[in-house]
Amino acid sequence: MSRLLIVDGHAYAYRAFHAIRDLRSPAGRPVNAIYGFLKMLGKMRQSVAPTHLMVVWDGGLSAGRLDVLPGYKAQRPEMPDDLRPQFDEIKNYLTAAGVAQFCGEGVEADDYIGCLARRAADAGWDAVIASSDKDFMQLVTARIGLLNPNDKSGAIWGREQVCAKSGVEPGQVADWLALMGDAVDNIPGVPGVGPKTAASLLQEFGSVEKLYLRLDEVKSEKLRASLRASAEAVQRNQMLVRLHEVACGFEPEKLVVRPADREKLRGLFTHWGFKGLLAELDAQSPERQAELI
Repeated sequence: MSRLLIVDGHAYAYRAFHAIRDLRSPAGRPVNAIYGFLKMLGKMRQSVAPTHLMVVWDGGLSAGRLDVLPGYKAQRPEMPDDLRPQFDEIKNYLTAAGVAQFCGEGVEADDYIGCLARRAADAGWDAVIASSDKDFMQLVTARIGLLNPNDKSGAIWGREQVCAKSGVEPGQVADWLALMGDAVDNIPGVPGVGPKTAASLLQEFGSVEKLYLRLDEVKSEKLRASLRASAEAVQRNQMLVRLHEVACGFEPEKLVVRPADREKLRGLFTHWGFKGLLAELDAQSPERQAELI
């Protein structure tokens, strides 16, 4: 059985950067995000045991979403100066390690990850998305699971975990987000509607469309008025939170982890001062290079 692990690159680089403080190379350059990313990727590969792997990077904000909501993700702080140069170094590592990666101009990582996961599932593969982004819960099926780094159990989330987290089925997650909004992406929801209220409404009515067709059945007058006043915003939010189709060719041969370039890895580890990883590399037999980090 083919199993594809898709890693949300920016999310894990940021996570590594904030998890490890002030780690520097022999030349004094920051390498905390690099080291943390490598260790996280190694742990994921061991736990998921994928036959195929891709790391996906953000290529900028979706023009379509910005047209609909100019303030989309506008509140996000600038990237820390010490993190910015580490992205290229992580990408250099992935190239040397034989791991596929993608970054498309103006293509949000979420959309590409969603597209790739669906293509893999359509081909009869299992796909595991490594990310803490709640948008991905809308993708969960018998073939598509989530590896959430906030869940210390390391379990791959399926329908049961999505329902427990959100209170709704995976197919209702986009509507759930549309009703309550998403502060992380600067998407305002219906005033007075939080996760529990949004879930309760969807449990009762099934979908946003059915909710608005039967709006008079909402018992709370205050909630009913808030929903009515926010009808256009909710419709807009549905477009914002649903993962968009993007150009995404499914080419299994490009997702295979290729043999690592030992000399390039040795040079990178030496440059970064990663003595432990360098020792692991030198201890590995050529036949086990695909298992390294």
